[in-house]
Amino acid sequence: MLPTTAVSPRSQGNGILSPRDAARHTAGAKRYKYLRRLFHFRQMDFEFALWQMLYLFTSPQKVYRNFHYRKQTKDQWARDDPAFLVLLSIWICVSTVGFGFVLDMSILETLKLLLWVVFIDCIGVGLLMATLMWFVSNKYMVKRQGKDYDVEWGYTFDVHLNAFYPLLVILHFIQLFFINHVILSGWFIGYFVGNTLWLIAIGYYIYITFLGYSALPFLKNTVALLYPFAALALLYILSLVLGWNFTEQLCLFYKYRVR
Repeated sequence: MLPTTAVSPRSQGNGILSPRDAARHTAGAKRYKYLRRLFHFRQMDFEFALWQMLYLFTSPQKVYRNFHYRKQTKDQWARDDPAFLVLLSIWICVSTVGFGFVLDMSILETLKLLLWVVFIDCIGVGLLMATLMWFVSNKYMVKRQGKDYDVEWGYTFDVHLNAFYPLLVILHFIQLFFINHVILSGWFIGYFVGNTLWLIAIGYYIYITFLGYSALPFLKNTVALLYPFAALALLYILSLVLGWNFTEQLCLFYKYRVR
């Protein structure tokens, strides 16, 4: 079993980091190192990032075991390699272009949609969700207050990216093959297939988010993050009874965005 805490090998005899090593572990230093690696592709481990993307679908618990290992070896929970973010950006670009093609958008409209998805849906919503969860987890979920019991903002952003990836693939890639001939057909089978994909995608987001925070040994009441499943199930049933088509509304919203 992985230990819940780790002491840096460069720590002093009393377990406290020296000033030089402490500086290396500040949020600013970690952020600088992360951003610097964005411009050095040879330093990125894309093979490992692809492994994470695969296991986020099949066994997301294994992904968070690696976060434990990183805490042991590098004394931080958040990723220090931007390879996952780079691959996610590629997925966003490719799937958004596919969405533009399916919705019969022009090149200019597709470019506008891509900018919206990248800067608003991914970055903007990601920053908002990460900040919200960083505040909530540190304010209400930490078992005890202290330097060693602090949820890193970078980690909350990583949790959001982990949860966002399956949602992106399901709604922005897999769904494309069903939009025109099935989902937008106007029949029950159309909004059943579309809304079921939404159920699965959002379910993945909720579950992977829960796993991310339950992996931190100093947090409590993480099971509360599963409560939205009840509202999600109720909304899904109501959508089928009332004939709501979430994908149709998404397509109309995307077209409205690029006017």
